[in-house]
Amino acid sequence: MVRGKTQLRRIENAASRQVTFSKRRNGLLKKAAELSILCDAEVGLIIFSPRGKLSEFSSSSMQETIKHYVRQARTTNKELKDPEQYIQQWKVEVADMAKKIELLESYRWKLLGENLESCSIGDLHEIENQVERSLTTIRGRKYQVLSEQIEQLKEKEKTLRERNEALLRRVESSFEEDVEKEK
Repeated sequence: MVRGKTQLRRIENAASRQVTFSKRRNGLLKKAAELSILCDAEVGLIIFSPRGKLSEFSSSSMQETIKHYVRQARTTNKELKDPEQYIQQWKVEVADMAKKIELLESYRWKLLGENLESCSIGDLHEIENQVERSLTTIRGRKYQVLSEQIEQLKEKEKTLRERNEALLRRVESSFEEDVEKEK
């Protein structure tokens, strides 16, 4: 059975209003606790009943949650009071990031051996040193992988030798039994 959509308006009957308030308050407190647990969120909830009774929930300390809210509100208000300055800060930060990205891409191309025409002898020497360090790291990792593979192959060889010796003993034993039977 599907319930129809409840029209939101003030409940005229005081007793019904109090029952509805209690049920919905409890549901809201439960949802706040679930949100705090499931999402590891800092949740603070303050409810005053129509009679002025306080109900509250806080995932940590209500005082700490309120202090956190006030600090955040001040920061947001500063940003909203001077949006031009805030936008200008972001533009500067975006420009800085774009420069860093461009430098990193240029460095990457140079490490790959491209776009070296603009490099000084010092730059070329630095790139060469970086390539040599990279090669040393690569060779070290390659040596480690090859050593591990050699150890695995030695273990496999040992296992195969043991199997081969066991099979050889079985064949010899079987051959000796056949010779004994023929006598």
